[in-house]
Amino acid sequence: MAEAYDPGNIFAKILRGEIPSQRVYEDDAVVAFMDVMPQGVGHTLVMPRAPSRNILDADPATFGPLFAVVQKIAVAVKKAFNADGVTLMQFNEPASGQTVFHLHVHVIPRFEGVPLKPHSGQMEKPEVLAENAAKIRAALGS
Repeated sequence: MAEAYDPGNIFAKILRGEIPSQRVYEDDAVVAFMDVMPQGVGHTLVMPRAPSRNILDADPATFGPLFAVVQKIAVAVKKAFNADGVTLMQFNEPASGQTVFHLHVHVIPRFEGVPLKPHSGQMEKPEVLAENAAKIRAALGS
């Protein structure tokens, strides 16, 4: 049997404003913010406000608004960082690599010949995250 959603997870706390984040976009259904342990410049996370562990237990009505914003963020990060492409990643349960159990999609600008950094647990400097968030917000506004 699948595990229940834990409202104490770090992303739920970010949604409630209990933990700060560098948000780049939000609406009634979805929030996008900078990954504090980015695997590449501009690594952004997009997640629904609706509580779900992952894609396996999410209400199907969540996906339309979520992936509309994933596309919007993908276009913005590609533009903001003059990237060659964009990688999307989404993990479900520990065996897949999921470590935070709130449905989310990774949006990472990609550059020819530049591999992703490992998910090392090393946090990016807050000023770098703020600068990258500002670039994405600017790209969203244009």
